[in-house]
Formats: sequence, C-alpha cells, structure tokens
Amino acid sequence: MKSLSEGRKMFVSVMVVFAVYALIFILFEDYDRKFLQPFDEVSDWHLLLFSLVVMVGLAFLLHRYARRMDERISREQAAKENQMRRELTQNIAHELKTPVTSILGYTDTILDDPQMPSQTQRQFIERTNAQAKRLTALLQDISTLNRMDYAAHQLTMERIDVAAIVSDIAEETAIALEKRRMKLNNCLPQDIVIQGNPSLIYSIFRNLVDNAISYAGEGTTIEISAEETDDNWVFFFSDNGVGIAPKHLPRIFERFYRIDKSRSRQMGGTGLGLAIVKNAVLLHGGTITVRLSEKGGLEFEFTLRKE
Repeated sequence: MKSLSEGRKMFVSVMVVFAVYALIFILFEDYDRKFLQPFDEVSDWHLLLFSLVVMVGLAFLLHRYARRMDERISREQAAKENQMRRELTQNIAHELKTPVTSILGYTDTILDDPQMPSQTQRQFIERTNAQAKRLTALLQDISTLNRMDYAAHQLTMERIDVAAIVSDIAEETAIALEKRRMKLNNCLPQDIVIQGNPSLIYSIFRNLVDNAISYAGEGTTIEISAEETDDNWVFFFSDNGVGIAPKHLPRIFERFYRIDKSRSRQMGGTGLGLAIVKNAVLLHGGTITVRLSEKGGLEFEFTLRKE
C-alpha cells in the first residue's frame, strides 16, 4: 500500500470492503446462516447479480475519482514545488547580489582612482576579499544543499568518529572563540561511532558552532554533550547567550531565514547554515529540535543513528 498513490489506496480499500461483503453473502447467503448453503431461490441469484453489477459500477466510478484525485494532488505538489523553487531562486539571487555589488563597487573605485592612497586602497582590497570569501561560503552552502536535495543517493557513507570531528572543529574555531571571549565545552565521550557522510557530519557540528560564535554573544559558553540509546546517539548543543524571541523558533531552520538581516550579513552568515544542519540530520535518519535553553540562548537536540 505504501507504493500506491493516495487515490489508488482509497480505491483498493473500498473495493476490499465491498469484496468481503460479497464473499460473506455468497458463502452464507445472509447473516443468520452458520454454514455454507446453495441458493434455492431465484431472487437470491438476482440479488447476487445485482450486487456484482453495483460492484462493477462502483469500481468504475471510484477508479475515475481516484485518478482525478491523484492528478489534483500531483498538480498541487508541482505548483508548491515550483513556488518553492521560485522563492529559493529569488533568495539566492538576492543573497548573491549583495557581495557581488560590493566587490564591483570597491574594484571600480580602485580602478577609477589610480592616485588613491595606498592605505585606502588596501582597505578596499581587504573589504573586497571579505566579500569574495562570503560569496564563496554562500556558493558552498548552496552546493551542499543541492547535493542533499538531488544527489543524496550518491553520498558515500562510512564509519565516522564523531568525537574526533568535534575535537578538530574546536581547534579550528579556537581563534574565533578567543576573539569573542567564548568557551567551548566538549563533553562528548570518546567512543561515538556512526555510519554517515563525513562532510555532512562535519557540516552539522561546524555550522552549529559557527552560528553560536556569530550570534550567542561575547563571553558566552557553548556546550556539546551526548547520550546513548539502543539505536541512536542523542546530541545536545547549547549556549548561554542572548537567545532569540520564541516566535522565531518555528522558522529557524528555513533557508535564508534571518532574525536580524542587517546583523546577519555583518557577521558574514549565509542564511543557510541551520538549513544544512537540519537536512543533514534528516538525511542520516535522525531528528532535530530547538528550544530556548534554561541557561539562556538556544539548545539543539538531534539524533544520529549508531554504526
């Protein structure tokens, strides 16, 4: 039944019920009989024939309705997907426009003013470089999401040491954490092994850490811990930062959703980090939720299947 469309599921279900009723009628003639008995009266045969005609007519009407129902569902899904693609395309174009415009503005200014002081020229080059890096990060995030959306079956899965990945991320982000006077408490045990895609598992933890560094606030603490269940590892990622308003929680994993657009761009965010986190967790058969932490800030809880 899972491989059938919704319309065909309805058709099969109704016809099975009707067939069971007809079978009971044929075997026992009516509900008072306890044993098989042939039809003695012509009216019984007429009633059986009438039931079969009704069954055929009902099957014909239900089949037409089921086909129309499937066509309507397909059209609605296609329209919804097209709308989502248009919105995503518009968002991507908007996000790409900002760094490209900045890069062109800085480079045009440098080219138009050959006598520009070297210090000013260096500042413009540094800003151009920062925008180019932001553009590169955005393109990488878009590529990652596209891989998960359209080529998930091509992703290689292998044995992964999650604790080692998180330790590497802690070392890679040490300078950024120090600049913002933040602390990362890695409370993960050393025996966390799962079967997954190394790049996406890295993206889950790296995007969560980068998000906290950007928005939790200076002087805050990030904590990563995990609990083992029969089939999964349950991870907890929290910070004691400024948090967000509760109204934003349902939309925090949406692509390009920003709580504070101007601040997000100033911090270099692409607006895709948490969308990548959610999609990567789901692709690995897990679940993810977010809530306001009792310590302040946010707490993410997600599961990844064991090896």
